[in-house]
Amino acid sequence: MTLYDLEVKDAQQNTTTLDVYRGKVLLIVNTATGCGFTPQYEGLEALYRQHQDKGFEVLDFPCNQFGNQAPGTQTEIDSFCSLNYNTTFPRFAKVDVNGDNAAPLFSYLKKQKGSLLGSAIKWNFTKFLIDRQGNVNGRYEPTVVPAKIEKDIIKALSAK
Repeated sequence: MTLYDLEVKDAQQNTTTLDVYRGKVLLIVNTATGCGFTPQYEGLEALYRQHQDKGFEVLDFPCNQFGNQAPGTQTEIDSFCSLNYNTTFPRFAKVDVNGDNAAPLFSYLKKQKGSLLGSAIKWNFTKFLIDRQGNVNGRYEPTVVPAKIEKDIIKALSAK
């Protein structure tokens, strides 16, 4: 099974896969609207706008597992992100990233790329960089701001 075969729920709760993103460089992020790292939406959007035309996508998966920091409905989360950060990248349905109910996508990502502290995701705004072949090239903890990942994104975009 590859990353592209895994089922996810889109923002309308429809089951889909990531196959439409095959051949693109992806930054998959678990997010929250009420987190100290929430301002990273601005940096994620800047990366998205700068590199989208080269085959780059940011995939946003809201997560309420850490401190109840994404308690809103999908509509409330979408409105918050649009109004406060003018985000235009794809947003998916809210997920769990750890535990028995972890979304298969995040179980896969953690298995492919653990951190120095183990595989569990420690907080919102953990980021996974996926190359054009669907390989997990990098994992970035929440303290790593999006701008610090740009060189890795450019390298992934330039690889064939």
